[in-house]
Amino acid sequence: MDPERTIYRSFALSAGLVFLFCLVIIFSVVTATNRKLIYEQARTEARSLFHSIVITRKWNAAHGGIYVEKKDGMTSNPYLADPDIKTTDGRLFTKKNPALMTREISEYAEQEGLFRFRITSLNPLNPDNKPDAFEEKALKLFEQGEKEAFQTEQLEGKTYFRYMAPLFVEHACLTCHAVQGYRMGQVRGGISVTFDVKDIKKIQDTYTFIFIAFGFISISVLFGIGLYFTKRLIRKIAEARQQIETMAITDDLTGLFNRRHLLTRFNQEFERAMRLKKQLGCMMLDIDHFKDINDTYGHPTGDMVLKETAGMIVRSIRAYDIAGRYGGEEFLVVLPDTTFENMLHLADRIRETIAESLHARAGITIKDPVTVSIGIASATTEDSSANDLLLRADNGLYKAKGQGRNRVSWVTYEC
Repeated sequence: MDPERTIYRSFALSAGLVFLFCLVIIFSVVTATNRKLIYEQARTEARSLFHSIVITRKWNAAHGGIYVEKKDGMTSNPYLADPDIKTTDGRLFTKKNPALMTREISEYAEQEGLFRFRITSLNPLNPDNKPDAFEEKALKLFEQGEKEAFQTEQLEGKTYFRYMAPLFVEHACLTCHAVQGYRMGQVRGGISVTFDVKDIKKIQDTYTFIFIAFGFISISVLFGIGLYFTKRLIRKIAEARQQIETMAITDDLTGLFNRRHLLTRFNQEFERAMRLKKQLGCMMLDIDHFKDINDTYGHPTGDMVLKETAGMIVRSIRAYDIAGRYGGEEFLVVLPDTTFENMLHLADRIRETIAESLHARAGITIKDPVTVSIGIASATTEDSSANDLLLRADNGLYKAKGQGRNRVSWVTYEC
């Protein structure tokens, strides 16, 4: 596997874990914040309701209670002395003190499904106003100096917010409660407010969903952008690495393998051929009178001759054959799975192609044909290394040179 792909996968995995971690953090923070906001909003609403009823009670108490016409089914407050009065025209009125008024307002609100008020104390006149567990705990805290108490409760599958704040004895309160021994400024009791927080929770849940969705989308976009640019960067790094690797094994002028890589591949093919008992051949090519070409036509023309020679070699061999520049004007071709006869035929075809057309190629202005001498050799069981095969091909090349050049030669003895 390419190192760049490994790096990219590692980065993607790490980024994915960071992405997941960020989502968990966002969800945790938003959930905690949402819970806190629900409490804050519920407490603010409860305070507002509490102060509204306190002001209403003060108004009632300041007037010494209020009288309403007594209708059918209406009962008088049994805890008040002389609660009823009769007007001169014969109508009957009954007194509504702050406590009774609070209870009746609470009943109306509860019927509408809004909220519930309850006034209570540790020593109530009306036994129906006896505090429940939450109210009793809150009242005891008020006597210790606490200003308010609140909590949530699960009732019948619904979440209710309960709030309670103290009521202090005022001058108007003593009209009804002096007999209980209350003193001015003393904690007389408290008013508890209870309401369903589903509407508040619904709104907060909507905001939470929007925030989490926005966070998810934002992080996803950033994650995607990061992966995109990282992939582009890694692709460029891979291309640069590929270029460097290619440059490390390629001859700059001809584009063929350089000598070091060529010999490495030659050794690998030799070992494979010996191990699998396969045939292997090689040919050494040398451009005849190349020094004269350089001296007569200049090095740029000589370079063009080298390039064209390399091109003709590549176009003549198979895809899995290995061609490279051995040095100077010499080329080496390694031919796996090739018989001697096929190698000889190939070498002669390359020689003829170069002799017939290379000097007439575009960019080359050479009057006389350019020719090559070629030495060939096939691997035998007596070869101990690729170098033995290479030496025989080299000897064949020198033999071709000695026989007049522009020919293919070989030797049948080991060098």
